[in-house]
Formats: sequence, C-alpha cells, structure tokens
Amino acid sequence: MQAIVRPFHPRCLHAIIACETSPLVLCNSRHDWKGVKVSGMGRKVKEGLYLQQNNRRIEGKVMEPLLKLRHLTLPQLESHLWKAADILRGSVNATDYKRYILPLLFLKRISDRWDEEREKGQPHQFQVPSEAHWKSIDNCRGDLGEAINKALKALEDTNPTLQGILARTNFADHHRLPPTTLRRLVDHFSAISLRDEDFTAPDLLGRAYEYLLKQFAEHEGRRGGEFYTPREVVRLMVRLLDPKEGMSICDPTCGTGGMLLECALYVKQNSGDPKKLVLHGQEKNPDVWAMCRMNMLLHGLNHARIELGDTIREPKLVENGKLITYDIVIANPPFSLKEWGDDFAAKDPFGRFRYGIPPKSFGDFAFIQHMIAILKPTGKMAVVTPHGVLFRGNSEAEIRKGIVEDDLLEAVIGLPDKLFYNTGIPAAILVINKAKPEERKGKVLFIDASKDFEGRRNQNVLREQDIEKIIRVFKDFKNQEGYAKVVSLSEIRRNGYNLNISRYVTPAGEDNSVDLSALWEEMRALEGERTELLRSLEKVMQVLTERRA
Repeated sequence: MQAIVRPFHPRCLHAIIACETSPLVLCNSRHDWKGVKVSGMGRKVKEGLYLQQNNRRIEGKVMEPLLKLRHLTLPQLESHLWKAADILRGSVNATDYKRYILPLLFLKRISDRWDEEREKGQPHQFQVPSEAHWKSIDNCRGDLGEAINKALKALEDTNPTLQGILARTNFADHHRLPPTTLRRLVDHFSAISLRDEDFTAPDLLGRAYEYLLKQFAEHEGRRGGEFYTPREVVRLMVRLLDPKEGMSICDPTCGTGGMLLECALYVKQNSGDPKKLVLHGQEKNPDVWAMCRMNMLLHGLNHARIELGDTIREPKLVENGKLITYDIVIANPPFSLKEWGDDFAAKDPFGRFRYGIPPKSFGDFAFIQHMIAILKPTGKMAVVTPHGVLFRGNSEAEIRKGIVEDDLLEAVIGLPDKLFYNTGIPAAILVINKAKPEERKGKVLFIDASKDFEGRRNQNVLREQDIEKIIRVFKDFKNQEGYAKVVSLSEIRRNGYNLNISRYVTPAGEDNSVDLSALWEEMRALEGERTELLRSLEKVMQVLTERRA
C-alpha cells in the first residue's frame, strides 16, 4: 500500500526506516525524497510504506511513528507527546519534564504551522526567523542545546506576544540534559507533523497540551496541584456559573489557565463565539505563567490577557487606577496561604478588604474578598476553598458574617476529599452572586456531594453523573434529603455564621437533634490543616538545620 505522509527532514527518515540499501525514493502525492541513504537499525519494524529504488517498487519496513504522521487522532498525539517524558526519564527530574517538553512542542508547532500558512497563502500568526525554524534545529550538527536557546530567543525577539514565554530553560546545560538525550528528544518531535491539516479534529493540539499538563501534575504530586486543578472540578465550576458569549471572565490565580479555557469551551459548545469573551488572568509563578500563555496561544485564544504578578500585593488587571470588574470570576486559590500579604492589606489602595483582614497564616479570605471586589454589580463567582473557611473563628468569622449579611452567598457545595493533587483534605465550592434571583434572596443552598465520586489508587475523581447531580440540584434550589438543604439567613445567624455543611445537611436516616457529624467534620478539617502546617514547619526546620550545619 502507498502511505501518504507529511514530508519531514531526511534525518528523521534515516532514523525510522530500518533496512540496509542504496538511496531510496519515498513517494508522496505531493513530494518525493531522493537520495536518502538509509542504514540498518536492528529494530522491530512494521510493513507498509511504499518505496522506490532504481525506479522499481520495493516494500520498505517502517516503524510505527512514520505511519502516524498524518491524520493524527487525539489518543495518538497524546501518546506520542507523553513518550517524550520516557526519553527524559532517568536523565531529568520529573519536576523538570515540562521545562524541556513544552518549549520544544511550541517551537515545532510554530514552525509546522508557519510552513502550512506559507504554502496556502495564509497570513502568519507568528514570524519565524530561519534560525528559529525547526529545520535549523533538526539539521544542527554543533551544539544542539545552544541552537535551541538561540531559536527560542529569536522567536521571542521577533514576536512581542511571545516575550518571556519560551526562553526560560537553558537547553545547553549538558549537566542537566545530556546532549544524546536532547538529540533523541528532538528526533522524537521530528517524527510527527503538527500542521492543522494533519489533525483529525480542531483544537487537537490544545487538548493534547492540556493532557500533558495533567500528566505533569500527576507525576509531580503535591507540586502539581500548584498549577493544575482537576478538569472535573473545573467543569463543575464553569457549569455552575454558566458563562455566555460577550461576557468578561477573570481567574486571579489562573495557574496554567484551565478555568479560562473551560469557560471558552463551554461557550463554544453552547453555540457561542469564545473569541467574543474577555478572558483575563493573573499568575504569580513565572514558569506557570509561561505555561498558561502557551496554553492560550495553542487554543487560539490570542486575545487572552494573562498578567504575571502577586494578585494580592500587586494586582495587574487595572485600568485608570481602578480594578477591572467582570461578569464572572472563577478561581482555585492556594489553600490557607501563609505570608499572603496581611501587612499590605491594611493599606490596600483598592479597598478590597471591606469585610476584614484575614489572619496572617490563612490567606483564603484575602483571595475571596479580592474576587468579590472585582465582580460587577451583576457578577457571579465560584471559588474552591478548604473547609476551614466555613467555620474558623476570629477575623474569619467576622468576614463570613459580612458576606452572609450582604446576601452574596448563593451556595456552599462540599466536595469529596483527595480530589486535588496538592492536598488530601476535603474542599468546598462557594458560589457568590451579587444579583441573586428574587426567589433565592435571603437563602443559601447547602449541598453535601462528599460521598459521590470514583475512588482511584492515588486520588478520587468526580464522575459525570456526580457533576450532573450537583448541577441539577443547584438549578432546582430545593431540599433533597441527605444531600441538599435551602437554609435561611436567620438560621445561619443562629449558628453564629458557621457554614459547615454538616450542620445543615444530615445524611438520610440520621437524627439531627445532636449535631455530632458537624463537630466531627470540623475536627477532621482542622486536623487536616494541622497536618499541612506541621509539614510546612518540618521543611523550614530542615532548611535551618542544613544552613547551621
């Protein structure tokens, strides 16, 4: 059979075809490759590619990657991209996989797409200097790492929208990445085409990029949770907020941008144009910010504005000296952040902390109040919080009181534990609405979804039916025995503004006269936070001990 494949550099052909012979011609409906010398590889190979030798047809034996070069499906693309991590395994720490794989993926994509645009007479999204084209990397016979460094820098210098995104890793550091490993990594990316016409579906590369981020988060464990929120939780939050075309949306702690992307996807799935959304975000970690910018560009959301900086101490989403306000705000801020900026909050020029200043060791309500401050008068928000936010005392109790009394809180949704990569403690979603419907005013819906999940080896996962159940109950806004209860503000006042879900939702068949379950939930949450604090303290003590030694 004749395989129609996307042309690629002869070096890649040399690495893939496994036979020992004189120069070959690989036939394609558009191109031929002539004079390519192919050496024996001694690998297990697969029949199927049509070749010519001396004007006579021969049956070449090719390895699997060549047969997948054209019309890639999502599973094929995901599998190939993740195999790049296998190449790095043993040579590079798992926490550094993304530093090498993502820039190379982006570089290969920009080069392939630039070629495709040129051939079809389309305007270029990015300018690609000759030294930044993938062919220059693949053909390099000198210091490959230095060539990649120069290519990434040239792309940034030529394209203002790429400034600070790509040239963040030193590929020429041979102690961290051996040259032989880097060559294998480049050859691996050379084996596939990343042109639009070689994908079986739109946005295939964007979805594969999201898959990579998920894999990186899983392999990094607790650190992975700092930049990635499980997509099931994100989908739930977006559906609760129900974004529409033309809305303005912000994630003030955006990580790699998954929540903003899910909002765009939701609008598209509901026949809207995601390019008519205002998408803003801010991220403190420079490496994560770069991943977010790449994520937006690979999904075609070039108009998204992603700022780098500390949301509490230095909010960047500002116009004319005032915070920009939004129709929808969505976030998964860091849980119980220490040193979040309480010293700055007292003199905050934007007046964000009108309900009170949170304690120094728990920054949850700092982010919640920031989100409230950037909501339009008709705006709505959803935020992930640890359970301690629902019942801790002192200044946090006063902040809760102010939010409840202003009738901003629409729902409190308890999630299963072990959903997130960076913590095993249970979390909740707070839905805050500045324009609650008349029938919901003076009321708060409490949902206990903590028992609905699929248990897996390392963490729990929300199933589609679990998400559907929460959305249905939220829309109905009615009591459901053992699962949900609509509670009046007067009842919340009688409970001292304690929002612990088990105070209001009692499992079916249990006696609610003695609220032992609520006390137990509070003890569990506090114990979880105590464990987190002890871990942090142990790390500090370890560093101090090493310094003294």
